[in-house]
Amino acid sequence: MRLAKSLATVSTCILLAAALAQQPARAAQAIPAVNERMKEFVAQGEIAGAVTLVANKDKILHLDATGRADLASESPIQRDAIFWIASMSKPVTGVAVMIMQDEGKLSIDDPVEKYIPEFANYKTADGKKAVITIKHILTHSSGMPEATADESKSSRTLAELVPHFLDKPLQFDPGSKWQYCQSGINTAGRIVEIVSGQSFDKFLQDRIFAPLDMKDTTFYLTEQQSQRLAKSYKKADGKLSEAQIFLLDGKSPVSRERYPAANGGLFSTALDYARFCQMLLNNGELNGRHILKPESVKQFSTVQFPDLKTGFTPGNGWGVGCCIIREPQGVTAMLSPGTYGHGGAYGTQAWIDPQKNLIYILMVQRANFPNADNSDVRKAFQQAASEALAHP
Repeated sequence: MRLAKSLATVSTCILLAAALAQQPARAAQAIPAVNERMKEFVAQGEIAGAVTLVANKDKILHLDATGRADLASESPIQRDAIFWIASMSKPVTGVAVMIMQDEGKLSIDDPVEKYIPEFANYKTADGKKAVITIKHILTHSSGMPEATADESKSSRTLAELVPHFLDKPLQFDPGSKWQYCQSGINTAGRIVEIVSGQSFDKFLQDRIFAPLDMKDTTFYLTEQQSQRLAKSYKKADGKLSEAQIFLLDGKSPVSRERYPAANGGLFSTALDYARFCQMLLNNGELNGRHILKPESVKQFSTVQFPDLKTGFTPGNGWGVGCCIIREPQGVTAMLSPGTYGHGGAYGTQAWIDPQKNLIYILMVQRANFPNADNSDVRKAFQQAASEALAHP
């Protein structure tokens, strides 16, 4: 009898803990001003729908879904909609590398050739040996060439992809300039595979996603998850029409016939990515799960090459796989200096403002923004949220 009561008590505690873990998502109130601004963009045909989230290091402050996940069926977008987050994968790759540094298995100052010996064959324009470091490949300052579209499509693993970078000349001397570089980030993913002994997707699942309870963040959706994938759209002649996710090359999002693209292959939800951001805002841990050392979070979110002028909007620098706002202006005017994060090709955005203890996450699927990082949708969301929180 006592054993039965004890087991019942344990079961009750487990259920209560699970309920409390989900409470922030249910309890979060939508900020009316954000909802109104997103409705305007839906009405104007700029986007089909959006999920917006604002959090601090402890809880969700705002979570809302506006518009449609599918215009043809008129299905409303839900808070747990899944999005292709594209280059928002890059900070995840940066964190994966920092985990390996925390364990003493690499240093971001190491030359890449230490892990991939063929990199020793790279030469500068004047014929001298080029030394590319892990820091170079994570800050878009390596000078590495890109694989062609056909080379990328034919590669099923990162190990198959990397040789396609090595048979082309460097574009500039490592560390001499900033140029957005997909090949560098994918090489970083391959290095994680080499030093960890796991495939990149398995490493992320075991070391980041599972510990942070990010159940919907993956390179490869399940059939069930694919039902929640928001459709992508492009705007032409004032109207939205369906667009394909170019990452998939016509394949299903459940297909594994593609490499785990460290540069931009992840799918996620607003709530999942918020957990990743909260971990960083909490100096590397969340709910008792330690992912990074505090000093590693600091290094991750610090400009690594202060003298290099970077994109995609003015006033930025680059950390370890993430963009850092050095001089807020324009679309970043409402953010504090030192805010860091990344955008995605189809308009998704996630930014962490340590000074104000705020996280801003925007999930949309619009294929042809002229500049997704500089979109009016991003600016309106961040502005409405910051003003509402400053004047509750």
